[in-house]
Amino acid sequence: MSRNFLGMKHLKKEDVENIVNRAYQYKNNSSLYKNALKDKNIITMFFENSTRTKTSFTLSAKKMSANVIDIDYQKSSMQKGETDFDTITNLDAMHPDAFVIRHFHSGYPAFLSKFTDAAVINAGDGICEHPSQAILDLVTMFEVKKDIENLNVCIVGDIINSRVAKSHIETAKMFNWNLSFYGPKTMLPKQEWIENIKIEKDFESAINDKDFIMLLRIQLERKSGSNLPSLSEYSKFFGINECNIPKDTHIMHPGPVNRGIELSSSVMDNSEYALITKQVENGVFARMAIYDFCLN
Repeated sequence: MSRNFLGMKHLKKEDVENIVNRAYQYKNNSSLYKNALKDKNIITMFFENSTRTKTSFTLSAKKMSANVIDIDYQKSSMQKGETDFDTITNLDAMHPDAFVIRHFHSGYPAFLSKFTDAAVINAGDGICEHPSQAILDLVTMFEVKKDIENLNVCIVGDIINSRVAKSHIETAKMFNWNLSFYGPKTMLPKQEWIENIKIEKDFESAINDKDFIMLLRIQLERKSGSNLPSLSEYSKFFGINECNIPKDTHIMHPGPVNRGIELSSSVMDNSEYALITKQVENGVFARMAIYDFCLN
């Protein structure tokens, strides 16, 4: 019996803890995942550009001995006029075990899940959620702190367009985080839909006394940042560099990083502070654990 992985808001705390623990086990013992998905067939469909997420979902499936079929929608029957829904319906008739879907429409994976018995895994939907990123972030935090409860976390940047921030709103509720947001006013959500989340009053408050600071890029493809004077101005007031980085904190970023805007190169490349490549590394094991949750 397959299970879907649609968003953090659809998961119980126990589910999340089990997935994170499984990912950590996989990282430390490769014998646990070899052949774990033997004879399983997984179809990936990305309607938005992706490097890290797409590659790690593919790599993690292959490490578990699954068959992976990637559908490039730009080379599919959709270019002949077939709707994406009809394309997926036809693929479903071939009885795959799972679909990994990234789509520009919020809620699309949940919509698709109503029309297939295959597991549907959300690899990012519009500006709604990015749950596998939240899982790999939790694996990374656990690796650093040996705990994911009661953390002080601030997310800085383009909050309103960030599906990562939306997933971590749910994570914060589960694990009793002191979660706060900071960024340009035009990129911050309205207070009424971020219950129990503080909007920091200034940059110093945002970055001090935090276990983790998570930076977000300006999502120019979603027409964000149009009210900013310039990217250099954004970097001056919202970026982290070697002069303003606080001690005893860790820097995270879901990527891609706009080097020199959210983060200076000297901080980004400093493994003492930045966990960015560690997040990417843990993304493979996190997505293995998600497959395990859905298919085993």
